[in-house]
Amino acid sequence: MPISTDELLGRCQINEEGISRTEALASYAVIQAIADARLSSEQVQDFKTAFISASTVGGMSRTDQLYEDAHLIGPPSQFLASYNVGEHTSNIARRLKIKGASTTFNTACSSSANSIMFGAKLIKSGRANRAIVGGADALAKFTVNGFNSLQILSQEESKPFDEDRVGLNLGEGAAYLILESEELAGDKRVYGEVAGYGNANDAFHPSSISDEAFGVVASISNALQVSGLSPEKIDYINAHGTGTPNNDITEQTGMNKVFAGKVPAFQSTKTYTGHTLGAAGAIEAVFSLLVLNNKELYPSLHCAKPIAEYGLVPVMKYEQRQAVDHVLSNSFGFGGNCSSLIFSKV
Repeated sequence: MPISTDELLGRCQINEEGISRTEALASYAVIQAIADARLSSEQVQDFKTAFISASTVGGMSRTDQLYEDAHLIGPPSQFLASYNVGEHTSNIARRLKIKGASTTFNTACSSSANSIMFGAKLIKSGRANRAIVGGADALAKFTVNGFNSLQILSQEESKPFDEDRVGLNLGEGAAYLILESEELAGDKRVYGEVAGYGNANDAFHPSSISDEAFGVVASISNALQVSGLSPEKIDYINAHGTGTPNNDITEQTGMNKVFAGKVPAFQSTKTYTGHTLGAAGAIEAVFSLLVLNNKELYPSLHCAKPIAEYGLVPVMKYEQRQAVDHVLSNSFGFGGNCSSLIFSKV
């Protein structure tokens, strides 16, 4: 019997004291994923079911309270235990009685893309036959102040791939997917296949990727190699597209190199969600699967004057297409940790 949403909510105890906002977001998204996949308690608790989560901020959304604790200001905070970036993973695994492999990725903005990649590898290698994968990040003053100090936070709407882009907008959220081996998937509703994945680290700079796009080219090329697809088979790219001066032109440089000047339709869904940091890769995986299933492309917002260097123009209006079979989703993190996923129609 599938676990009901109410039962899952009861197990996760989201209103319990000491739970960070990141954990609450993650719990709701995990519950929705399990319910949508109609998994039973036995399946969730099977030793071959892995839980791979991701976050950048984690419980650091409660940094203000931790500061007060460290300086002995007022009574002790209830959020001490939640400060660890992997605490939400441990708590959710414990409450849902997940017994399989469990870990947390923290590779900045590519975190949840890497969780999806790792879950797919666990299944492919036979170490798991099912994986709950994704990530969560909550918005907090800690994050806002950090990005302000880097001078890449826009005070207006972010404009990915626009000549006059000045920075990103922050968001928050969570998304999780249920990955299963072909044998387990059977006749269930399948949104798509993780056909390819690639990860590379150019190690160029703590907070930006190399101008030559070494990591971008490597991650996309590796994903194509794993999938067995040639570049011209990609129908759409869900770009990382943060709206920062460095990221957008570097991503275009990489795409132009891999696709030899014939870049497929692309845009950034961060114009809808803001940059959700460690959750971005999973949220954008959901957008990618919606593109596959609905055969539709979404417009890139606020791009009035596309970057001129390569003559690449993002999707500017809503489009419905006859065939969208293969989607590439890019996620690039601080330190040059670049990850690319390919989702294909089944």
